[in-house]
Amino acid sequence: MATCPIPPFDETQWIIRIQRIFDEEIEFSEDQPICVFDVPKALLGTKPEAYIPQLVALGPYHHCREELGEMEWYKLSAAKRAQSHLPGTDFQQLVDIFAKLEHLIRAHYHRHLNLSNETLGWMMAIDVSFLLEFLQSFSKNNNERALQRIPSRMSHLVDPSRRTSSHSMLLRDIVMLENQVPLFLLLKALETRCSSAQPAQSVLGSMLIGFFQEVSTFRGIGRPCTDINRHAHLLHFLYSNMVPKSAEESHAATEDDESCHKHDHRKSTLNSVTELLVNRGSKIVSVITDFLLRFLLKFIATLPCLSILGEPIEQLTQQNASEQRGASDVQNKSTSPLLEEIAVPSVTELAYTGVRFCPTVGDLSMIEFCSATATLHLPVIGVDVNSEVVLRNLVAYEAASAAGPLVLARYVELMNGIVDTEEDARLLRESGVVLNHLKSDREVAELWNGMTRSVRLTRVPALDRVIDELNRHHEGCWKVRVRAFVRARLLGSRELLACVAVVLLVLFLGLQAFCVVRGCVPVSYGMASRKIAA
Repeated sequence: MATCPIPPFDETQWIIRIQRIFDEEIEFSEDQPICVFDVPKALLGTKPEAYIPQLVALGPYHHCREELGEMEWYKLSAAKRAQSHLPGTDFQQLVDIFAKLEHLIRAHYHRHLNLSNETLGWMMAIDVSFLLEFLQSFSKNNNERALQRIPSRMSHLVDPSRRTSSHSMLLRDIVMLENQVPLFLLLKALETRCSSAQPAQSVLGSMLIGFFQEVSTFRGIGRPCTDINRHAHLLHFLYSNMVPKSAEESHAATEDDESCHKHDHRKSTLNSVTELLVNRGSKIVSVITDFLLRFLLKFIATLPCLSILGEPIEQLTQQNASEQRGASDVQNKSTSPLLEEIAVPSVTELAYTGVRFCPTVGDLSMIEFCSATATLHLPVIGVDVNSEVVLRNLVAYEAASAAGPLVLARYVELMNGIVDTEEDARLLRESGVVLNHLKSDREVAELWNGMTRSVRLTRVPALDRVIDELNRHHEGCWKVRVRAFVRARLLGSRELLACVAVVLLVLFLGLQAFCVVRGCVPVSYGMASRKIAA
């Protein structure tokens, strides 16, 4: 990734700037929290193209990359068109307005911006003009969409029909964390074109609503909040409307949910008692079975005719014991917090135990599992060519801002856990949880499997409760218990297989000895004996 070259340090300009700060009593905007961060390296290394702009640079972080230089001409063209819409003023006045807001702009960025006041003002004025021209294609009001005419040579980039690949690439670049510009600058630019602040707020709000409906992965959330004072930039606007504060603490309680929870509590208590008895009973049976098998194998090995099997049987017994100890060690290591990883059955496995998947209209607070009806409620999510980049950058913003528990990251981990194969994606699509706008269900499965885990461990009580309930339901199903017992105790027990083989060998030798004593030798065996004698 190319970075902007660092200009030589000019001591004179530095002193002039410091004196101006003290003489004019310029505010440092200490109350403005940082909101434009670097993507955490743990996420950036997994898929760089999902976080680094591929077509256009907005803001100072990627401004000097040579491979993005072609788009600078398009941005300058948009800035000149914006100048024609400024009543009685020129573009320089917009630059001056942004230059006066220098410290407020710098306060939004995590990096130190080694740019002069004038350079920062020109950069932001040009980028904001281009961004407004792009966002107006999402406005639902035809009059507002005509705010600035789109020339034909820009139609492949700013395409209201959303059919061109360049439009999709541009949309993905605009939602990237390191490509954000402060949202209040868009409002300032619109105020210079409108008669007052109220029409500018209305125009920008209409753009944001259309933009949210186009980009948001969750369907049916409703009308987003477009209050500019509550959103720092476009990515923050998406996150705050897709992951509301209520989802960070608990689910929205309803009477049906409360009755379901009461039933779940009684059922979980009964399951806990049953599970305790079954587990202790299975352990006792396992100990007795292992003892009898070992005793039988050692007894068979002491027989004179089968003494040759003594050494292999002893090696088999020791090998099985060492494997059990190794499995126990692996299980202990897997529960270490440093190696924690979400463990949840896949969609196919849950469907095998009778779980139904119910689509719900809303945000992440709608995720719920009711064990009384074995129903997993999941929000409807649309998956298209932009979904992965949107989700990845939202997760990166959530991890970098550290505003609270990583709710979205935990949801991504949940979906990553339950979607493993193409069959899992197909079941979610057929149930209505996933609206697949990609070419196949396999691409949906690959999207979720490719999503990385969060950069730090987190606990989200509401989602963790759902994960625990899914695991308890799956483990408590009698079909799963029988299948696990057959695999572990029958198909997976070498001692039992060896015992069966030895018993069959003993029965065969006994039958052969009985036939020899009784003289009931098979006909084929007698004919073969006579041929050998002849």
